[in-house]
Amino acid sequence: MAFNTWLVFLLAAVLISISPGAGAVNTMSNGLRYGVRHSLPAILGLQLGLGSQIVLVGIGLGALLGSSEIAFSLVKWVGVAYLMWLGWQKFREGALQLDGDKGRVLSAHRRFWQATVVNLTNPKATVFLVALFPQFVDATTPHVPQFVIMGATMIVVDIVVMVGYATLATQILKVLRTPRQQRHLNRVFGGFFMGAAAALAAFRN
Repeated sequence: MAFNTWLVFLLAAVLISISPGAGAVNTMSNGLRYGVRHSLPAILGLQLGLGSQIVLVGIGLGALLGSSEIAFSLVKWVGVAYLMWLGWQKFREGALQLDGDKGRVLSAHRRFWQATVVNLTNPKATVFLVALFPQFVDATTPHVPQFVIMGATMIVVDIVVMVGYATLATQILKVLRTPRQQRHLNRVFGGFFMGAAAALAAFRN
């Protein structure tokens, strides 16, 4: 993978991770209840779920790339359209639903597997990866190393962002007190996603 292609992918990975979703909500909830250090098992659980999805998507896309470049190109453009649609959905999304109850205590083991399931059972994440990865794959070079680089990048970025979410959970909630403010945040990220879709449509690695 060319360095400039990786840089563009890195920016996309950061955008994906910081956009509020199921993983961010899970991490902020754990940050509120248990603090940053004790949120780490849940954050690692999210990465197990994400990593499993990356492997499954990489295997499927790799097989598709090997069988038909035309089909792979079609997936790329369907992916761009999906990213645009996802941005519109995020733009229209309501307020975050966070449970700030500190009375319920779960073991680290339970938090780890609970977070794993959050990512494993998120079909949007699977479709998002299917939409994103083909935008950066160079069909003329071995694709397995490219998927490994993209997967590792996403996981490292997500760990850093989730630790940030856990650290800033209380402060974020102080700033975003009202559902209206949270909806405004979703609209900002929705606009980012739509802009990213347009940029990916014009990007060629």
